[in-house]
Amino acid sequence: MKEVTRVLERAEHELRDLWSDFKEKADLDARDGLILHYSALVKFVAGRLKAGLPRSVDPQDLISYGTFGLIDAIDKFEPERGYKFETYAVNRIKGAILDELRALDWVPRSVRARAREIQRSLGELEHRLQRSPSDEELAEHMNMPTELLQDRLGEIASLGIMALDDLLNPGERDSATMGDLLADPKAADPSGSFEQEETRYLLVDAVNRLSDRERLVVTLYYYEGLTLAEIGRVLSVTESRVCQIHTKAVMSLRNRLMEPPSRA
Repeated sequence: MKEVTRVLERAEHELRDLWSDFKEKADLDARDGLILHYSALVKFVAGRLKAGLPRSVDPQDLISYGTFGLIDAIDKFEPERGYKFETYAVNRIKGAILDELRALDWVPRSVRARAREIQRSLGELEHRLQRSPSDEELAEHMNMPTELLQDRLGEIASLGIMALDDLLNPGERDSATMGDLLADPKAADPSGSFEQEETRYLLVDAVNRLSDRERLVVTLYYYEGLTLAEIGRVLSVTESRVCQIHTKAVMSLRNRLMEPPSRA
């Protein structure tokens, strides 16, 4: 145990030296060392995002996009401010990957139109019922069979256009995501701005207003870090069904976050 402790302390000391050499001396070898040390973060974020993307998206492309985000994070990080680099870097890596995916715009317009239609109908029904509607209620409201609605939710999920990993401020690569605000209140934007505190409050309140099953899926995925397949085993349903539930839940959350604040 003592030997393990010594190894960890030595590694931490070497990492501090790399940061010091790069930031104080502009040592490019130290910069390369930092990129190598934190490269696992890129693979982690890319793997997380890949789970909701079509098979045609090459994981190596995601890693390439994310590496640019990591380099950007290393160049702009200020160790003296006392923030945890991993939190800062994950947001920038995520932002770099999402920027490139948006630029590619692989999602057919018909699917985006269906997503907007479902989200709009869901918002209308939630406003009327003052609760999260069931799939059957939403399908009836949209005048379509429940099976067709679920198929469309699955189609939207398979293309990765409904996720809490989207940035709160898409124009800012280091913006926190809704998923970050749910998963770790301390891991949002290091600035800890009032606006993000307000958003976190609204988001948690919106999660609490989901149906029991939707809330469980969101909790297991964003809080506990389970994969969609693992959640399926917990709920005794297929992974595709979990995707449908997750997509509908995210649509509900987005609707509620876009609602104007209530007046006393």
